Amino acid sequence: MGDQSLHDLLQQAGSAVELLRNSQSGPNVYPVVPAEFTNWRDEQRAWAETCVLFNQSYHMTDMYVEGPDAPKLLSYLGINSFKNFTPNKAKQFVPCSHDGYVIGDVVLFHLEQNRFNLVGRPSVHNWVQYHAETGNYDVKLDRDERTVDRQGATAARKVYRFQVQGPNAPKVMEKVTGEPVPEIRFFNMGSFTIAGREVRALRHGMVGQPGWELFGPWEDGEAVRTALVEAGREFGLHQVGARGYSSNTLESGWIPSPLPAIYTGAEMEPYRKWLTANSYEARASLGGSFHSPNIEDYYLTPWDLGYGSIVKFDHDFIGREALEKKAKQPHRQKVTLAWDHDDVKRAIGSIFGKGGRRAKHIEFPSAVYSTLPYDKVTSGGKTVGISTWTGYSSNERSMLSLAMLEPEHAQFGNEVTVVWGEENGGTSKPTVEPHEQVEIRAIVSPVPYSDVARTAYRQT
Repeated sequence: MGDQSLHDLLQQAGSAVELLRNSQSGPNVYPVVPAEFTNWRDEQRAWAETCVLFNQSYHMTDMYVEGPDAPKLLSYLGINSFKNFTPNKAKQFVPCSHDGYVIGDVVLFHLEQNRFNLVGRPSVHNWVQYHAETGNYDVKLDRDERTVDRQGATAARKVYRFQVQGPNAPKVMEKVTGEPVPEIRFFNMGSFTIAGREVRALRHGMVGQPGWELFGPWEDGEAVRTALVEAGREFGLHQVGARGYSSNTLESGWIPSPLPAIYTGAEMEPYRKWLTANSYEARASLGGSFHSPNIEDYYLTPWDLGYGSIVKFDHDFIGREALEKKAKQPHRQKVTLAWDHDDVKRAIGSIFGKGGRRAKHIEFPSAVYSTLPYDKVTSGGKTVGISTWTGYSSNERSMLSLAMLEPEHAQFGNEVTVVWGEENGGTSKPTVEPHEQVEIRAIVSPVPYSDVARTAYRQT
């Protein structure tokens, strides 16, 4: 898989932490789709009040896994149960390392008998491909890289992928299909006819509202998109640009950026040698105020990410023994942190005027400035958790972040502190300017986010 491997880069850098914290990559890229169609504030508002169209056709890696051993391969790599996982169903697929730490997560579509599609960030695809190539599995892989990773290629892909989400999504779908919307259970698939094209549909709810993920042959995409936009006009449909899209997870609560737990361990060494120096795992940037010289301190368990309920010990899989032990231990809890308005204003205000402390720039609506964001959360001066995804919700009129906290600090209404910015003025990442760390108070709130932060703690 190339002349130089991830293993080689780690040897040269001295440690995984040094390699990733000084990577020249920025946050995950959302290519091709315009930054804004109207403005990101109205686009955010639309997914809560009317309806939106997300164009997900370009930024995720797809990989089709087909063959008699496809279920066996995927079952061996995933913490999920595969019982009753029949065609026309989907699930959040989560593989773990031998030590029970998350490698990544994707949506796994069971398209047809013995034919599956993995959609998401490429850390899971790489892990599956490695085992397919090095294990004794009768499978065929067909990998469709995200557009940003196609050197010299056109934007065309195998399928388009849209999401229609929001309170008015059923009305839009009824109008564009000319028929009542069929009952499709959550994370099950059905089909529609749109603009004369057959469209497969996954019942989804990405922003906590009714919705569907629609996909079909690439050449049908523009006709389907145009029909959806036209049908949605009277129902307030907004197309969402790349700026707004990356912030929707703040309200829905999905953490998109776990660090792949593959950088240590003798059992993982062959995999690190298989991964190229141009792989996602080699190029991803690690950023934020949480800083440990031990890369394993960045590893996350399924419970950290809110996936404890999908860990099923009804099959043999990599990491099972470790997870059986972890299941009996206390777990950090996934929460939303609502940042104190005054502290945020002070941090933003520090960029004005000469002299004085200058905080790390806070971008709107997504403040994520690395591929793998890890900010320190403290209470009484002690680190009690990690904040991993930060941004502004116009709907909530608040800066929010998704975090995982030690159980005793995860009670809703508790006040904790987020340390914003990198130590010693920052790393060499191009997205990091010279700055000083600042402390920002935050209120522990549920996932998905609710009004606890607005009632448990008065912010002025």
